Amino acid sequence: MMEKKYRVLLYYQFVNIEDPEMFSKEHLALCKSLNLKGRILVAKEGLNGTVSGSIEETEKYMEILHSDERFKDMVFKMDYEDEHAFKKIFVRPKNSIITLLEDDDVDPISLTGTHLKPEDFHEMLQRDDVIVVDGRNDYEYELGHFRNAIRPDVKNFKQFPEWIDKELSEHKDKKILTYCTGGIRCEKLTGVLMNKGFNDVYQLDGGIVTYGKDQKVQGKLFDGKCYVFDERIAVRINNTEEDIIISKCHHCGNPSDRYINCYNDDCHSHYICCESCEKEHEGFCSDECREYVINKPERNAHLRLQRKAEEA
Repeated sequence: MMEKKYRVLLYYQFVNIEDPEMFSKEHLALCKSLNLKGRILVAKEGLNGTVSGSIEETEKYMEILHSDERFKDMVFKMDYEDEHAFKKIFVRPKNSIITLLEDDDVDPISLTGTHLKPEDFHEMLQRDDVIVVDGRNDYEYELGHFRNAIRPDVKNFKQFPEWIDKELSEHKDKKILTYCTGGIRCEKLTGVLMNKGFNDVYQLDGGIVTYGKDQKVQGKLFDGKCYVFDERIAVRINNTEEDIIISKCHHCGNPSDRYINCYNDDCHSHYICCESCEKEHEGFCSDECREYVINKPERNAHLRLQRKAEEA
C-alpha cells in the first residue's frame, strides 16, 4: 500500500496577536511560499486554522510556527490523504476566532472547563450522572455524534448561551460533558457554562478527531462520521465494528453520509443526499427549488459550469 503524500493539519492557539491584519498578510505569504491550501482565521485572541500540503511542506510549516514563542506549544492534529483537502488558501483577520456576542464572550486563557483525555472522556460518557452536550451546529450532529449526546437547537455558535438558559439551567448540579470537532469551540462553550453557574464542566481534549485516533479508545461510542470543513466533508471516527452510518438521505430516507449543496444558488441548502437521489432529483433539495431554477436557469451553478465546459 502506497503511503499518502499529503497531510491535513488542524490547530488553534488562544494567544495575544497585536496586529491581526498584518499577521494575516504575512501568514498568507508564508502559506503560499509553502504551497499550502486551507482556511486560517486570525484575531487578537489567537489563531485557528486547517491547512493541507505535502508531508515536507506541512512539516516546515509546523517548524516555523513552533519557532514563534506565541505558538511554541501549539498542538497540530494530523490526517493523511492522497491529495489536498482544500482548493485554495485563505488567511483572514477577524474580530474573533470563535465568535460569541460581546456580553457572552469569555477568555479561554483564564476560564475554561476541565480537559479530559479520550480514555477519561470515554469513561465519563458511560456514567448516569452526566449530561453530554454537542458543541457544534445541527448539520454536524446529524452526520455523526457521541451516543446519548444532546443535539442543541442552534444554527451557529452565538446561539449557545441562549440555548443553555432555556434548556440546561435546571441541571446546574449535573456534570456537563462537552465536545466539538477539534476542541476549540469547547474552550469557550465551557467558559460560558461556568459563567452561568455550572461548576462541574468538562471538555474532550483535542476534540472528536483526537478521540478517533486514540489507540485505546478507537473512537468507541461515536456513531456516524465527523463533519469537517474541507473537501472531505466526512471522516471516519469509530474504528471498531461499531462503525455505522446514522444519517439518512433527505429524499429517500436510506442511510447516507453524503452532503451536497442544493443546485439552486438562491437556496444552496447543505443537505444529505445519496448518489441515486442526487441524480433522480437533479441535485435539488425540493421540487420547489427545481421549479425555481426552471424559471431562472441562471441560478443553477452546475448548469452554468456545464455550459461553460461545452463552449470551451
